[in-house]
Formats: sequence, structure tokens, C-alpha cells
Amino acid sequence: MKKSHKIGAEAIAKKGWLLANRFLLLRRLSQSLILAFFLVGPLFGIWILKGNLSSSLLFDVIPFSDPFILLQSMTAGHLPLFQSFLGAAIVLLFYVVVGGRVFCSWVCPVNLITDASARCRRKLKLRKEKVMSSQWRYWMLLMVMVLPLFTGVMTWELVNPVSALHRGIFFGMGTGWILFLMIFIFDLLAVENGWCGHLCPVGAFYGLINKFSMIKVDAKNRDKCTDCLDCFNVCPEPAILKGPVHGQKKNIGTLVKDMSCTNCGRCVDVCAEDVFVITTVLGPHNKSFKQA
Repeated sequence: MKKSHKIGAEAIAKKGWLLANRFLLLRRLSQSLILAFFLVGPLFGIWILKGNLSSSLLFDVIPFSDPFILLQSMTAGHLPLFQSFLGAAIVLLFYVVVGGRVFCSWVCPVNLITDASARCRRKLKLRKEKVMSSQWRYWMLLMVMVLPLFTGVMTWELVNPVSALHRGIFFGMGTGWILFLMIFIFDLLAVENGWCGHLCPVGAFYGLINKFSMIKVDAKNRDKCTDCLDCFNVCPEPAILKGPVHGQKKNIGTLVKDMSCTNCGRCVDVCAEDVFVITTVLGPHNKSFKQA
């Protein structure tokens, strides 16, 4: 009886475990360091980042503000300080360079929960049926931006899992564990990548920035593809890979331009044939460099 294919096994055999998981490890390091930078202040008096993911100061000098929360504040009728606008501009510039949804895969702490659910889903071999349109997140985004106009309150921030998880790490989760358990179960049993890929308005907002981002994933070596489908199995937004990987006959380019891409790099990790590279779109031609 033929053994079932293990996702990423060929990449590990060819490149070694470390190289076949390098982007995943770097993402976990990034998420952990960001939380650590916030925590070392109140715990040890070493103030690297003061504040939270909504608004913070780096070394008490450089402001960071979440532009999504800033817009909610403005639609609720509050005029932010100049420092908030400056902080939002810095954050926007950063995500225009690296890709908007990098926030989702490299910064957002909820990603740890949704990734764990996706891993369990693959282990349990649950069926991948599309039962919900990914466009729902944009309707959620519209609702989140419109409600403050009528209520004068940033209603989304009352339930935002990103803010709740960050607060919970500092001050205790309390009943917040119920919210995160619901997200985990929803992704596991109801809709694959249900929260991040179908409902989260934060991801939808940062996805819009992806239209202008300068760093992309490129299926540059798609002629080497063996159709093992490992990249599709690990990608949180697998539909976006179809054209770049299999679009030769339709003259579809190799660049992953879809604004849903999180630049998580897992497709680069698990591909044994090095089909994917990380690309910058500067200049007349795409300038690619293989991650080593």
C-alpha cells in the first residue's frame, strides 16, 4: 500500500529541515520578539516598545500607529494627535515596502492560533470545501468603518481579537480564551482559514495595501514544478497560487500579485524544486533573489 504524501517531506530531504522551515521559524521569531519588546518594559524596566499594537513608541522616540485604528478613530469623530498621523504614516510606508498582509503572518499574534488550527486540520485530513466567500472580509471591513459614523464608538475594538490577545498577554485573558477557542474551532471544523481568510477586517484592510507593495512572491521557476501541491496545502490563501504556478498556457505571469498574499514564505519553504523566490518589483524587470 502506497504511503500518503507528507507535506514538505521532499523539501526536507533535499534542503534539510532548517531550510525547509526557515520562513516559518523567522515568522515565529518575529512574532515572539515583538511581544517580548513590549513585555521587557513593564517586567524589567527596559523600554524598547512602549504601548501596544494599536499605538506605541520605539525607544520613546519613534511613534507607531495602526492606520486601521486611526481611521476608525476618525470616523468615530475623534481628531487624533499629530504623533498618531506620523506613526500611521511610518507604518503605512513600511507595509507598502514589505507587503500589507505581512502584518497578518509576521506580526499578528492571532496568527499563532489560526496556524495551529490549520496544522491540526491537515493532520486530521479534514475536507477542504469552500463554504464561504473570502469577500466577506471586505464587507466586514466596510461595516467596521461605517458603524463608528453612527455610534461615535470604535465598535470593532470592543471585540477585535488582535487587540484582545495582546491585552490578554499583559493583563490576563479572563473570558478572552472563549473568543480564541471559537476562532480555533471555526477554522478547524467550519471553514478552512476561516477567520484570517474570510472574515477578519484587519487582514482585509492590510490586503488593500498589498496593491502597492514592492515585495512579492514569484513562481519564477514554475517549469520545475512537479505538481506535488505542497505549496497549495500550506498556503493560507491557496487560490492565489493557481495562476502564477499553472498559468503558462494562459500567459499568466509568475508574480503573485493578489492582494490576499501574506508573504509568509511557506511556499518557498516546502517546495523541493525551488519554484518560488522572493521578489522586488523595483525597476523595469522583476528583480528576484532566492532566499537561502
